[in-house]
Amino acid sequence: MPGMLTAVARLEEGMRFDAEAGSGHHVLLDSGESGGGKNEGFRPMEMLLVGLAGCTGMDVLSILRKKRQRVTAFEVRVQGVRAETHPMVFEDITIEYIITGYDVQPEAVERSIELSMTRYCGASATLGKTARIKHKYCIIEAE
Repeated sequence: MPGMLTAVARLEEGMRFDAEAGSGHHVLLDSGESGGGKNEGFRPMEMLLVGLAGCTGMDVLSILRKKRQRVTAFEVRVQGVRAETHPMVFEDITIEYIITGYDVQPEAVERSIELSMTRYCGASATLGKTARIKHKYCIIEAE
C-alpha cells in the first residue's frame, strides 16, 4: 500500500529494543538507568528529532542542489523542549541548518527551508501539531 510505513520493536533485554523498519534497517532503542534501561540505544523521543533532522535536511539539500547551489558540507541540528507533564510532547523545537559551500545564496537557503517546512517535510508537519517549530541557518564560505 503506497504511503504505508512499518516498524517493529523487539525486546532484547531490560528496556533495550531492536527496532526494524520496513526498509530492513535496524536501530537500538533503550532508556536510561532511571527508566530501567542501560543507555545502550536511542530514546524513542530522540528518534523523532532524528527523523525531523533527516526529513528537512534531505528536503533542503535537494532543493539547494536543484537551485545549483554549490554545497560542500551540510549539517542539521535539532533541539526539542518537552512538556513537563505526561505525555511530555515536544512544545518547542529549533532547527539549525549549517551550510558550507561556494557562494551559497541566503535567498536560496531561505526558500529551501520555507518549502521544506510548508510543503514537503512530513515530520515537521506532524511534530508541528504540538510544537512551535523555529528555524535558523548559517552559511559558511568554503575554503
